Amino acid sequence: MDSYGRYEDLLHRDAYQLLRAGLVGGKGVPESVSRHPAVFPTFTAPSFGPVHVRVVRKHTCANRKRCDCRPDPCHARRADDPSVGLCPHRRPSVCWARHEPGDQVLGQPLCLDCYDHDYQVVWNLFSGELWHRTKQAAERHLAKLARRRGISRVEIVTAMGNIRKVAPVRLSHGKAAEFQARGAVHFHALVRLDGVDPTDPTTVVPPPAGFSVADLEDALRAAVAQVAFTTPAHPDRPEGWPIAWGEQVDIRPISLNGRGEVTDSMVAGYLAKYATKSTEVTGHRSVRLDADSIGDYADPDGDHTARLIDACWQLGRPTSTPIPLSQRPRDHQPTPGFVQRWECPDCGIHTRYPACPVCIAARQASLDAQPASRPPANPYARLRRWAHMLGFGGHFLTKARRYSVTFQLLRDSRVTFRRHEDQVDEHPGSLRADHLDDDTTLIVGTLTFAGVGWHTLGDALLANTAAALARERRTTGREELAHELSATPAGTPAAA
Repeated sequence: MDSYGRYEDLLHRDAYQLLRAGLVGGKGVPESVSRHPAVFPTFTAPSFGPVHVRVVRKHTCANRKRCDCRPDPCHARRADDPSVGLCPHRRPSVCWARHEPGDQVLGQPLCLDCYDHDYQVVWNLFSGELWHRTKQAAERHLAKLARRRGISRVEIVTAMGNIRKVAPVRLSHGKAAEFQARGAVHFHALVRLDGVDPTDPTTVVPPPAGFSVADLEDALRAAVAQVAFTTPAHPDRPEGWPIAWGEQVDIRPISLNGRGEVTDSMVAGYLAKYATKSTEVTGHRSVRLDADSIGDYADPDGDHTARLIDACWQLGRPTSTPIPLSQRPRDHQPTPGFVQRWECPDCGIHTRYPACPVCIAARQASLDAQPASRPPANPYARLRRWAHMLGFGGHFLTKARRYSVTFQLLRDSRVTFRRHEDQVDEHPGSLRADHLDDDTTLIVGTLTFAGVGWHTLGDALLANTAAALARERRTTGREELAHELSATPAGTPAAA
């Protein structure tokens, strides 16, 4: 197994521990969080056009990964339905096939020309902002609920020494982003309801008495229904694009006793597998694209993924120049911020900067920090940077600061454990090379080269086989936990 595979497996296990600690406590998180209301919501993207889907109304299989249930027809229509027939591009607008789980057409549009690829990549780009506004709206809903119930606001002291009144409840979350087969992002989250400690606002405390899981669910549903905004104007669409959640929103309470429909171990295992997940489900794998490599992946007349990448590249083009350079009048006046060319007396360089960029680095840094007289930055420029991710530029696993511990803390704890695991108990005062203080000097007399690798092919085969079996056992166990949780609610298209 290569180093990246070991790192990925380690990251999955750290993500599982991090997410589960935010539900049951441990690793520095108080165990009282197990009494906090917590839910597992799934937020999906809206429709950008009909795609091939596999819909199973009621599952009877034992394992969703190897589901053999009979699905419904993909896009069936009644004979008298006016939508039956051909789309404006003369392609069928119906599909009577019952797709198998591994069918390559799942997630592909019925008509590539009817599908709004521009809208989808823009939605991926602004999906992080949509989640941020949704969380804020849910917290405002809970604050109003606390006010109606007569629960007063909490006075806290800020870092500047000022007294500020805040709502008595707040949300903490761990969130994973997943690419659907159609290339749109949707979010799975662990949302926990916390209270506020007036003496130490950073402490995790239970919410005021009376708040339940039902209140948390109502707050999230109300936020999803009301949060929507329009993106800034773009030359291709001056009115912007509307950004809102899709109709398929699933919110489930989390059980911490191991007997509920959704348990803490199941949901933590399910989200942990997305710690390093990327666009593999769409069939696209590439690193960051540039002007030299974009032609290998983007094609306005190509397949679904090629059109999404092309939409990212076209919408992310520079749009700050209102008039083409060839039509702009020539102006020989000095550019603002520059002076006449002069020679630096120290290094002899000729420059038009007010300060020599070679000799006076401190002054140059201060000049660079001054606001430039440029038009506002293009909000769509990030589409080119994230074209290989179909417009989505966020991290696949994020969390609130108060939700749980950090990956860095888990890594530091692992390093400390490794340093102490071989310590000899019989000699607690003995000095070891991996436990030396900064002021200790260890003198080694002789170093001898012992060799590289395994002594025989049999040793290498046994070691690699044991490692492969261990990895497979861990992966199988994690996947079984993940698939016990129904990631797709009944009646929801799995590839929509």
